[in-house]
Amino acid sequence: MAFSFNFDLQIKTDEVVHQDRTETDQGLEAKRMDLTDTKEKVYPEKDKEAKEHTPPRDCQSLLEDAVCETFTLGTLPPIHFLNESVFERTVSELFDGEDILSRTAAQNTDLISGVYEGGLKVWECTYDLLEHLEVEGEAFSGKRVLDLGCGAGLLGILALKRGAREVHFQDYNSTVIERLTLPNVLLNCEDDDDDDDDDDDDDDDDGGGGAGKGDEEREKDGCPPSKMRATGPPQNPQLDRCRFFSGSWTTFLTQMLHDNDPPPKYDLIMTSETIYNADYYPALHEVFRRLLDQGGLVYLATKAHYFGVGGGLYLFQNYVEQKDVFKMKCLKDVEQGLQRHVVALSFKKPDQ
Repeated sequence: MAFSFNFDLQIKTDEVVHQDRTETDQGLEAKRMDLTDTKEKVYPEKDKEAKEHTPPRDCQSLLEDAVCETFTLGTLPPIHFLNESVFERTVSELFDGEDILSRTAAQNTDLISGVYEGGLKVWECTYDLLEHLEVEGEAFSGKRVLDLGCGAGLLGILALKRGAREVHFQDYNSTVIERLTLPNVLLNCEDDDDDDDDDDDDDDDDGGGGAGKGDEEREKDGCPPSKMRATGPPQNPQLDRCRFFSGSWTTFLTQMLHDNDPPPKYDLIMTSETIYNADYYPALHEVFRRLLDQGGLVYLATKAHYFGVGGGLYLFQNYVEQKDVFKMKCLKDVEQGLQRHVVALSFKKPDQ
């Protein structure tokens, strides 16, 4: 399976893919887990107030001057997302009500527990889970999906493109949702193909400021064509199937249980790199228990151990076994670099 990142950069073999990604991830992991140079301590997940984020009427404003890259793998649809390097260089120009961007830059860390939980990075295990979903051919059509601790939202975007009935994106930080997740979803929203063809023909005929040359330049940069229309906000049927939430898992769960009648039950919950801190396990497990449909499945991608924080697969597995609610199945092991795994959780039957 070959990968394609950035601006038509082709990676030819799995060995090169894992080598490059592992080297990058090890550097990021060292930054993320090295908390010794900061005054921040690791506390249990703080009950950051949950909030639902509504896309602005002028959605295209979120994509102004955006530079994106595209992830492709086998039979998966291409997934577009904001280029991380460009995003980091322009953070000072973005509105950040939580002040997480300047704080992480000043402290040279990608994790400040209870303040910022790493959502502005695409961590390696996300790609592991995408690889597994491609190999297994997971069917999302008609399902309700939760991308928990979504960050850039690649997992939820895949579900959306594969026909999920509804996709909810959740991250600890509102800045992540507003400045990264939502723009990434917009990059991947497409109108009906027939409508697009008609609009393209109209733009070519009248020469009036529609797709035209601007779209060609965007495509050269690896971005999909703009969906901006001459009047009114763009209509994105796919975006109508999405909801966006920020806050701690505890307050998110409370919001979902009390503000929805009936509360949602997800067919699939997908989460990556979210068990690095054992103090968060009770809240995470409770989200799974209360929001997963009885016949649903949790996909969890994780490292075996997170140095400096102490969490990891084996510690979480012990916690799950003690609670005796779910059974866990290993789906994929990755031995290159830091040992990584993809596992599935499902409810135990009464006789199990």
